[in-house]
Amino acid sequence: MRFIYNTGIFLAHYALKALSVFNPKIKLGVLGRQNTFDILKQHISLQDKTLWFHCASLGEYEQGLPVFSEIKNVYPNHKVVLSFFSPSGYEIRKNAPIADCVVYLPLDSKKHAKTFLDLVHPELTVFVKYDIWPNILIELKRRHGKAILISALFRKEQTFFKAYGGFMRDPLFAFQHIFTQDEVSKQLLKSINYNATSVSGDTRFDRVSNQLKSDNTLDFIAEFKQDNLCLVAGSTWPEDETLLVQFINNEAPHDLKFIIAPHNIKPNQIQQLKTNLKAKTALFSDKDTVDLKDFQVLIIDTIGILTKIYNYADLAYIGGAVGSTGLHNTLEAAVFGVPIIIGNDYEKFPEAKAMIAKQGMFSVNNQADFNDILNKLITNPDFRKSSGEKNSDYVRKNKGAVDIISRYLHK
Repeated sequence: MRFIYNTGIFLAHYALKALSVFNPKIKLGVLGRQNTFDILKQHISLQDKTLWFHCASLGEYEQGLPVFSEIKNVYPNHKVVLSFFSPSGYEIRKNAPIADCVVYLPLDSKKHAKTFLDLVHPELTVFVKYDIWPNILIELKRRHGKAILISALFRKEQTFFKAYGGFMRDPLFAFQHIFTQDEVSKQLLKSINYNATSVSGDTRFDRVSNQLKSDNTLDFIAEFKQDNLCLVAGSTWPEDETLLVQFINNEAPHDLKFIIAPHNIKPNQIQQLKTNLKAKTALFSDKDTVDLKDFQVLIIDTIGILTKIYNYADLAYIGGAVGSTGLHNTLEAAVFGVPIIIGNDYEKFPEAKAMIAKQGMFSVNNQADFNDILNKLITNPDFRKSSGEKNSDYVRKNKGAVDIISRYLHK
């Protein structure tokens, strides 16, 4: 298995280079990884004390951020190296204030693992949720490096828990402690004789709860919304937007406002969405040249402000669960106490299943389902309010993961 894996990494190096010619996102990753070691040499010296935080992408960064902040308080004199595997994390957070140095994680060859750890030489390593890279973690273990995994979520179908999964299990034992989101994950680890675990819950609850302490004011959103009911559709894909467009064009009351924040903000896709809408539609990029209150739909063709926009939502739709892309973060909206609608592909998201069971979130299979639940939420204020309160209550009751991890770090 080890030979097959290492051969796969070797082949992936050349495959990604070839694919980068046709795929801009892959190209960003290929070019970024070429600079990783030079960036580390520029910012980290052998004399520096360092911490290494690794996240697969942007979602894991947001998940880990409250823990990263707490760790920096524990180790105030250490430099922080933050690594990402995905361009969607690196390109957005390459200037993250939490870190002294932000890099792409190199492809997981034995040679890269040794070079990376020689340069970073972390006193403490923190991985978020998953992204288990065998060669890097096994090399870290060989060096007796201290490492923890936070907000881990495991499923019995994963390779770690198969009879043939020994090579993928070994890296888990590089972690001195694993903080899981749930009891199921803890028991799965126990089944492979990994016992240094704590059920801490999901650090995202702490992260989104901290959003309530921030200034979430966006004057242009207030200007657009006025005193109208407003649905915020976050991280949408074309299949999500089909549901929204059909409702807006055929059923929506004229005084209901819509804010749509697509996951992909390429100009041609934004323009296609705008063209498909019959309602008067403005773009974020045009906000300084139009009178926003005169529009029914506002398309957010930028990134980085969605968490604040949810503060203005009376209703929310979260994208990703209609197609196969994966449900986006529903807790960012839930913390503001709004009812949420999603698609039907949510089995891998325990928070979605919990909120659906509590009837604060609603899953739809088709246009008719979408129209029915949205109309009910629009026309029934008591139902809308009680559904939203169930979501904010759920978030409030599941905070505390950071405190549990912090107590471990202070031992």
